[in-house]
Amino acid sequence: MREGYRSRAAYKLIEIQNRHHIIRETDNVVDLGAAPGSWLQVIRGLTRGTVLGIDLSPIVPIDGVITLTGDIADREIRSEARNLLGVVNVVTSDAAPKLSGHKSYDQARSIALGEDALSFACEVLKPGGNFVAKAFQGEDFQQLYREVQDHFLSVRTFKSSVSRKGSAEIYIIGKNHVSMHETEGSV
Repeated sequence: MREGYRSRAAYKLIEIQNRHHIIRETDNVVDLGAAPGSWLQVIRGLTRGTVLGIDLSPIVPIDGVITLTGDIADREIRSEARNLLGVVNVVTSDAAPKLSGHKSYDQARSIALGEDALSFACEVLKPGGNFVAKAFQGEDFQQLYREVQDHFLSVRTFKSSVSRKGSAEIYIIGKNHVSMHETEGSV
């Protein structure tokens, strides 16, 4: 990559940021499924806040970025993320399952990763925070989309022009996080 990004995925986040303005220059951001680190590189360039990347695989160090190796579903990893950042303004996830070639199986695993990312975000995000997660379109996609709607005032989907032709990959963007007690009080 001419710009020095670790993968083409960097351009997907740049597109999302240009269109939806999810990261502000003082935001603390957690990137889930962060290896090899291209989204972390983009995020580091967008904010002066703390940037944390979490992945099952170790991430080669990036200046100004903290990384954790672990499972985003693990309570200890979530607690460590909160301790490292204090306030979390944005949670991003470009995590994808290792593809098996079985479309429905891969799609279900993608949705499960999206649900884990949403659960992580709901646990650590401050009210008003933003969320971005990759998912594969298919039979379970609408359920995940509705779950995101339960926690964010504005929810959109975004199909990147950088995605491969015919890819089922789509991003769910949730803006303005509301905690569960806020939504229960407004019903």
